[in-house]
Amino acid sequence: MTPALGPDRDGPVRMSGVGVRLATMSTTRAVDADFAEIIAPFEREIFAHCYRMMGSVHDAEDLAQETMLRAWRGYARFAGASSVRTWIHKIATNTCLSALESRQRRPLPTGLGAPSTAPDAPLVEQDILWLEPAPDGALGHDDPGDVAESRESVRLAFVAALQLLPPRQRAVLILRDVLAWRAAEVAEATGQSVAAVNSLLQRAREKVAQAAPTREDALEPHSAAERELLARYVDGFERYDIAGLVELFTADAVWEMPPFEGWYTGPEDIGELIATQCPATGPGDMLLVPTRANGQPAYGLYMRGEDGRHHPFHLHVVECSGGGVRHVAAFFDTSLFETFGLPPVVDAPTA
Repeated sequence: MTPALGPDRDGPVRMSGVGVRLATMSTTRAVDADFAEIIAPFEREIFAHCYRMMGSVHDAEDLAQETMLRAWRGYARFAGASSVRTWIHKIATNTCLSALESRQRRPLPTGLGAPSTAPDAPLVEQDILWLEPAPDGALGHDDPGDVAESRESVRLAFVAALQLLPPRQRAVLILRDVLAWRAAEVAEATGQSVAAVNSLLQRAREKVAQAAPTREDALEPHSAAERELLARYVDGFERYDIAGLVELFTADAVWEMPPFEGWYTGPEDIGELIATQCPATGPGDMLLVPTRANGQPAYGLYMRGEDGRHHPFHLHVVECSGGGVRHVAAFFDTSLFETFGLPPVVDAPTA
């Protein structure tokens, strides 16, 4: 039995504290009193924008706060020539571009080379900054009419593909294709000509289409088909039923797990990887707690320790299709459990 999904299990929206800080600045520094109220509706949107640019929830939080601070400092000079949304996104874009001048891109293992062919070989850890998943609650999916489009724009594969682009290509693609800005608006925001923007956009679209093609057979979130598939996925891990898990993966399924550089394709290799590399040895060793990441189902996987309790092991972000589980990214950074509002320890349910 899997522990129930708590009311805040989409993950703490850490950006929620920004509005409080802005309100404090407004009263203590004599900034226009309506600044915090005007900017508050865009907090999660700016966080999501910074996340797409940076590929890190931690960097996104820092840069979203820096964006708000810069906006607060420049609010008196905001003449209203553009909307508040356009103005704040311009600040966020340039804040991220400045930060990216001194930072390397954050890949997934699939962005580093060919798949591994020996699932039972020793795992090789890479000490680099990896792409991080983001809680749905921090990204914001409030308008049911925008859910599908919003979900696609933060899908893990899409964000990973963005990290393959040079920073200015990345910014242009996000502003044009995610935020639907006109080319002239993008040119003004990024200090480039319209011709340069169009050229960057064409190259960026080609790269992203190759790295993260749109999946026409993706299961509708929360649909009966997805719930059934995920229930079997959870059951397979919790009962340590590797044969049952193998049946769930599509023929072209991918399994990757930062910080290890290897990634694996196909049900047989994925099954062998779990059988030979996972420390679990039998039913009950693993428990999965559900959450949501990047508009996709996700799970905190807990491994039974010597004390009999289950402790954080890695965070799964799962992509489902009509044919089964197509992709799993298993993040071994256990600090993500706190980011997602997952418990620090889980006890096995009593009979």
